[in-house]
Amino acid sequence: MISLSSLPRICVALGVADVLHLERLAVAACDDGEDFLELRLDMLHEPEAGIKVIRRVARRYPDAVLLATCRRKQNGGEFGGSIERQIEVLDQAVSAGAAMVDIEIETAETAPSLLAIFAGRSRLIVSYHNFETTPALSRAMRRLQRVPADIYKIAVFARKPSDGLRVLNLPSEYADLKIVSLAMGELAVPSRILGASRASAFVFASYMPRNGEPGSVPAAKPTAPGQISAAQLRNLYLAHRRQRSTKIFGVVADPVGHSLSPVLHNRAFKSRRIDAVYVPFLVRPNEFSDFCKVAEALPVEGFSVTIPHKQRVLRHLDSVDPLARRIGAVNTVFRRKKKLCGTNTDVLGIVAPLEKRMRLAKASVLIVGNGGAARGAIFALQDKGARVTLTGRVAARVRKLARECGVDSVDRTRLEGKHFDILINATPLGMSPNVDDCFFEDHIPAELVFDMVYNPLETRLLQMAKVSGKKTISGLEMFLEQAAAQFELWTGENAPRGVMKNAVLAVLAPPHAA
Repeated sequence: MISLSSLPRICVALGVADVLHLERLAVAACDDGEDFLELRLDMLHEPEAGIKVIRRVARRYPDAVLLATCRRKQNGGEFGGSIERQIEVLDQAVSAGAAMVDIEIETAETAPSLLAIFAGRSRLIVSYHNFETTPALSRAMRRLQRVPADIYKIAVFARKPSDGLRVLNLPSEYADLKIVSLAMGELAVPSRILGASRASAFVFASYMPRNGEPGSVPAAKPTAPGQISAAQLRNLYLAHRRQRSTKIFGVVADPVGHSLSPVLHNRAFKSRRIDAVYVPFLVRPNEFSDFCKVAEALPVEGFSVTIPHKQRVLRHLDSVDPLARRIGAVNTVFRRKKKLCGTNTDVLGIVAPLEKRMRLAKASVLIVGNGGAARGAIFALQDKGARVTLTGRVAARVRKLARECGVDSVDRTRLEGKHFDILINATPLGMSPNVDDCFFEDHIPAELVFDMVYNPLETRLLQMAKVSGKKTISGLEMFLEQAAAQFELWTGENAPRGVMKNAVLAVLAPPHAA
């Protein structure tokens, strides 16, 4: 039997209805270097047909570890047969070459005597699943431990950020046992990235085949909500190499899935050989206090803050630098002497690209927006001597922010006939996936147009500006400037700007898209 201490740290979970598709996925994954696969036999139209897949894959890739799962419908799977038939299918899977089987606790409790068939032949995982919430994990562990097993698995649905923290901490609370502990759902991504570094026996990942090549394999959906690809875990987050000593950084946002900050900062850490990982934290507006508990407990050494938390974060910090306090918005948090401190690197991101193109003193600037980004732009430009006017979609909010910042405001319906040196879009209008959105329908009242949105690289606003013969600045410039400042603040090292830019361009403008 396989040694538990030699198990790979990433298990690729494969679950599709068609047996040929399953085999093609398994072969492609092994050819890509994956050496630990879970084959979800229960998801096949005919689970028994998966036995041949296991046999052929085991023969072709003798060093690959194969885990067979045939979860019953009553317990969150798709197998409609009896418990006896479930055990029979898994027994055949072991005979065909599966080194491990996963049996849910409900089956194990109902028919414990049937599990003896696996003794000495394969490793047994007994698993507990809760697809609705994260219950008391100690109670779930007591239930699991009543059944002898090589590995205990707990998979629960995260309802708030701290649920993921509880999942991460579980293996260290039972150091004498082998535990796979994972969270499901949108909030689960950090726990999946950090799981292996927190003593989980291994973590599950989805598989994304290389499409676009002759004979490429159709992709398959993840087998659980929140599951991310093995390629991301391995190549972007280096999850299989992380240790408890690895420093943790991240981005706090809602939504967060679109953010390219993880790509940028993880590539930068790797370039500078810094043992740190940058993860996406989905934090909903009413959950910021809960996230702060997570940040303190992990601990998170620093994080980027974006929509909708740039102002909300202020009351959770131990100190805020004067400019960020004046702006009333923080986009960067860092630790100093165990205290959380806030600053605003967006200011550099706004000023640096503009100063490369014109003198800001006495320049007239129209800013579109009424949130933290707009507020930061106002103060950044005021400090450079520019004359700022504010506009936006919600007139009352625009007027309120203009009064607070001591600048003029103009209703969007009265922009016709007005002209400015610079226009700055400080709203998410035009951001992917809503790429057709734009504040202006036709005429753009400025000669230089700066869009803070960086995804896509060329928004509809910038496209319209170019057609009108105006100069443009992509949000990518701001994104890179503020991120470089963050990196240097967190690490004390010079930011690898070229690496950071290329990392983002590889996503936004990949070579095959040219």
